[in-house]
Amino acid sequence: MFQSIRRALRTVPAALVRPLTRIGQRAPGSAETPAPQRGLEEMVDIPVHDMSAEDDISRQAQARGLFLARQDRWTDLAAEIRAADSARRCAPDGVPLAELLAYGARCDVVEAVEQALEQGAGAEDPALLSGIMSLEAMRQEHRTDPHVTLVVALAHIDIAWAWRGTGEEAALPALNRQRCAAHFDRAARLLEGVDTTARNSPAVASAQCALLARRPGPVRALADSYGALIDLDPQNFRAMRALGAHLLPDRAALELEARRTAARTQDAWGAGGYAWVCFDAIAQDPSACDAVDVDFFIDGLRDIVAARPGQEMINLLAAYCAVTLRRDDEDAAPDSPRARIAACAGWLIRDHLTELHPLVWAHAAEGFDNSLRVTSPRRFASHGRADALRAIAEQFRDDLDRGLRVTFTPDGPVTGAL
Repeated sequence: MFQSIRRALRTVPAALVRPLTRIGQRAPGSAETPAPQRGLEEMVDIPVHDMSAEDDISRQAQARGLFLARQDRWTDLAAEIRAADSARRCAPDGVPLAELLAYGARCDVVEAVEQALEQGAGAEDPALLSGIMSLEAMRQEHRTDPHVTLVVALAHIDIAWAWRGTGEEAALPALNRQRCAAHFDRAARLLEGVDTTARNSPAVASAQCALLARRPGPVRALADSYGALIDLDPQNFRAMRALGAHLLPDRAALELEARRTAARTQDAWGAGGYAWVCFDAIAQDPSACDAVDVDFFIDGLRDIVAARPGQEMINLLAAYCAVTLRRDDEDAAPDSPRARIAACAGWLIRDHLTELHPLVWAHAAEGFDNSLRVTSPRRFASHGRADALRAIAEQFRDDLDRGLRVTFTPDGPVTGAL
């Protein structure tokens, strides 16, 4: 459960950006296409964003936060976080720019701790404390600025996750448990001090929700905390996804809060709020899908497409249905709730897909695990492209078997002779 919440809450750096190409056309310097994929690439012609526009925006925001922190321009950084937060600006994939700036500002410190722990650093190793202590000292100079305090609190939360690791909590060494708890506790104390001075800040509300991973408390209090965040920024679908993941394994609470969220975000998403709350929950817990109102969920998918028809969103939804939901349940009966939702890949691909975002499909195969470390973005994207091609081929199997070629145009797919 701890790790499923981590997936929903944590932001990780984006990868390198590559230009728009078409399948079957290699970008300069790219590796040769694997042989098994060539057959589909000859039969399916679709524009490809090897790295999507959202990665470019995300990288720029993170790089800006990193630059300002390294230059000790904390007043400027806080002002930019505050401005992005107030305007509810976000990257095309839904990550708020305020969170991206804040991540860039703390990533040097967090990554140093992660690297030290990976290398087996001892409890008193300076690398584990020097960075965060420097941030704490800097905060003393800006103690009245809630967004500077926010960056330090988020650094503590990230370091707590680093001490927590990815194994079973029961198997953690005592030191790891203690350090994890200590960093979460420090983050909580810091955020208590900014709560009253930044009541209208989605970034602060999001950090408050991130603390619930350690001490979730009663379901009602948890739902109210997320409800406050969603009310502040109803366009932020990631908050709704995190709420659903956080409610597991309580299926009754999941259903109730999905409906409540749909009602409170109807102006922004129609029925989409219901689908967003259930989105990660039913991917992480296949049995939770049995408690979902499938018709309502599918109506939600259609309303999400109506609200956000961009290709980043279409790829996300199509990959979720075609890949994520079929990872662990390929033998599900065709009329099962999970299979019915997965079948929505058909109309998403046929009616709305016009270009391919391989990284989205690659993350879908990993259950959108935001704590995943990608050592080779290019290879990772290649796996996503292969999965996407197989999903497209499945939707056009009859045409491909007849020797036809499927070409995706801005107006949709068309078939013709090879």
